[in-house]
Amino acid sequence: MGQQIWTEAELSEVALSLEGQSPEAALRWAFQHFAQDDIALACSFGAEDVALVHMMTGIRPAARAFYLDTNVLFPETYGLIEQIKAKYDVTLEQYLPLLTLEQQAAMHGDALWSREPDSCCGIRKVEPLERALSGLKAWITGIRREQSPTRANARPVEWDRKFGLVKVNPLVAWSEKDLWQYISDHSVPYNSLHDQGYPSIGCTHCTRAVMPGEDPRSGRWSGFTKTECGLHK
Repeated sequence: MGQQIWTEAELSEVALSLEGQSPEAALRWAFQHFAQDDIALACSFGAEDVALVHMMTGIRPAARAFYLDTNVLFPETYGLIEQIKAKYDVTLEQYLPLLTLEQQAAMHGDALWSREPDSCCGIRKVEPLERALSGLKAWITGIRREQSPTRANARPVEWDRKFGLVKVNPLVAWSEKDLWQYISDHSVPYNSLHDQGYPSIGCTHCTRAVMPGEDPRSGRWSGFTKTECGLHK
C-alpha cells in the first residue's frame, strides 16, 4: 500500500462510467491500470469470488488472488480450494494468522470467537488481510450491494480509506439471480454448503445455515450484532 495515485474524484468518475456495464468491464479497467504484481482478488471462495476467479483468469492469465486461511474453514471450503487450483490458471496465495489456535487460546482463553468475535476476526482475518494488501495498489472484492445495508453504497471502483488503496467491486450491481446464472452458465465450481442453506460461508464456529425468510447474513456470528469481519468497513 503505497502513495495514492488516484484521487477520490478521479475514481468517482471511473465508477460512474462503469455503472451499468458488465463486471468484466470493471476487471478490464483494473487490469489496464494495475500491473500483475499490484492488484489481487481477495478470495473467500464464496459464490461471488469463484465467479470472479473464472472471470478474471479469462482476461488476465495467472491473475493474482489470495485467501485468508483462519485454520477453521469448513472442510467443503478446503476441498473447493483444491478444485479451483486444479481448474484455473490463477496465482493463489495463502495467508495464515500469526497465532495458531493453540497460541490464541493460551493468550486470550478458549473459544475467543464465542466471547469476542471482533477480537478473533482481528487476529485471524484483519491482520492477515493487512499483510496480504501490503505492497498492493489495488484489490478486487466480490461484494454486492444487495448483500447487506453496510454494502448498499459500494461502487464499482472506489478509494479504500481503511487500507489505503483502490478497491474494485466488479459484481457490485449483480443480484443473487445474476450470480447463480453466471455460475451455472460457465460451470464454475462452488462450495456445496451453498446448497445446504449457507448463503454466506466463513469459519466453522461462526457460521450456521440460514432459515427461509432470514437475512442472508444472519448465519454469520449468530447471536451478535456483528455482520462483517472488519474487512469491508
